[in-house]
Amino acid sequence: MFLFKKLLSNAIMPLSLCVLLLLIGLVLLWFTHRQKTGKVLVTAGSVLLLAVSYGLGFAPALKALEHEYPPVTAVVGDAKWIAVLGGGTFSDAAIPLHARLSEASLGRLVEGIRLYRQLPGATLLVSGGRVYGSGSDAESMREMAVSLGVNPADIRVDEESPDTETQALIIRQMVGDDKVLLVTSASHMPRAVGLFRLAGVNVVPAPTHYVVQDNAGFSPAELFPDSDSVLAAQRVAYEYLGIVWAKLRGII
Repeated sequence: MFLFKKLLSNAIMPLSLCVLLLLIGLVLLWFTHRQKTGKVLVTAGSVLLLAVSYGLGFAPALKALEHEYPPVTAVVGDAKWIAVLGGGTFSDAAIPLHARLSEASLGRLVEGIRLYRQLPGATLLVSGGRVYGSGSDAESMREMAVSLGVNPADIRVDEESPDTETQALIIRQMVGDDKVLLVTSASHMPRAVGLFRLAGVNVVPAPTHYVVQDNAGFSPAELFPDSDSVLAAQRVAYEYLGIVWAKLRGII
């Protein structure tokens, strides 16, 4: 079920849809008499690709998700746990430890360690299992945290969870009724908070790893397509699909 969910979600991401529409349209134009349908599909794929490449509509939607919860700027003195949700890792032993963590995982971990240093006595909980044969998010984050000076005795690990829903259930068993600072990417936070609170975890959102950022002024680079816009489109589609899927199942 987990693998099917991942395959389906990736198949209907904006960039995948662009390629699919263009491919089908080109096949119809070159190899069939369905010229009108082919032109419609190629046009639709091109328009969607343009929107994705420039972030048209996607960036504002992602920004709305990212700013649903404010970042933690003051010490939450009664929080006993800091739960950092993994966002991907690589198993290539030939590269440095920090490079094995995805950008999301590294950003989340750094924020978790920052909060840990402000809360003497708090426990750093790193969470995330193996996906697609990769290394364990949690174990890689634990190793990185120790290398950055976190006391190994202050770290707990959940490396069984393949997704956010399972993380919420397992972490609930680990923390009980204690208050938890929940650290994840800002765009992922609304869905994560919904799942964790449904599981009974007393969480305080601590978002980080913002994709959409306001620029101080105009840049000539804004006239051209860029990978950041594609990332924003993929990210917002993934999160909204996750929210819709969870609501259809009645779990948030």
